[in-house]
Amino acid sequence: MTTMFPIPAIAARRISLVAALALALGGLAGCASGPNANPRDPFEPFNRKMLEFNEAVDSVALKPAAIAYRNAVPPLVRTGVSNFFGNMRDLWSGVNSLLQFKFHNAAENILRFEVNTVFGLGGLLDIASEMNIERHTEDFGQTLGRWGVPAGPYLMLPIFGPSTVRDALALPVDRRADPLGTVEGWDARWSLYVLRAVDTRANLLRVTSVLGEAALDKYSFTRDAHLQRRRAEILEGKRSASDGREPAAEGDAARPASDGYVPPEPAEDAAPAR
Repeated sequence: MTTMFPIPAIAARRISLVAALALALGGLAGCASGPNANPRDPFEPFNRKMLEFNEAVDSVALKPAAIAYRNAVPPLVRTGVSNFFGNMRDLWSGVNSLLQFKFHNAAENILRFEVNTVFGLGGLLDIASEMNIERHTEDFGQTLGRWGVPAGPYLMLPIFGPSTVRDALALPVDRRADPLGTVEGWDARWSLYVLRAVDTRANLLRVTSVLGEAALDKYSFTRDAHLQRRRAEILEGKRSASDGREPAAEGDAARPASDGYVPPEPAEDAAPAR
């Protein structure tokens, strides 16, 4: 039996989830407050526990699956899989570029999607890159940041990995706009979700291996790398770093974004994530 008024019910559930998250984060902030609390990371005790949880899940599920996938699937096929999922992201990136009034970026993202879908066998081949059509990855968290919504504190999400409070609240919009959600059939849809997660993890095997060997404090390194990358993506050299909207990593707070400096960006994500 279907409900007569599904939209209010769904909206109420989402509002309840947001309220619960806000209350939980408020409690965490109170627990983490003190003279030694990091203003960029007031939830650090919670975040460190969540990193431990994510690493445990990764060690027993994602990493073994990624290694098996890399060993069993030929590189050419893995490249096609990565191209396919990247092509699906290009469409949502184009929408977010439009919402940010980045019309040139939006045109290139949408053109990439059309070219690769039509001439690249549904996105398995990256013809657009061969034509020098640039990819501009955007998400709804970046769109909110573009229009002045503060990032808020750093937040480590279960399974999805490094984030901020703003990006965490934007995540349901990104998930809702995910083209995989339109795939008919529960089995087919979730098979694609799992394949995308394993493919993403396989692409990060070398990065996480280097991180584990080089970082003295993996948590701090992951946090600073993520904040640097997101700050560079959103500021794009146009806004002063002193306005506090985007938290700067260590050593970046005093450097204005307008001086042409862009913080070093890690290779994709420094830890298994979203």
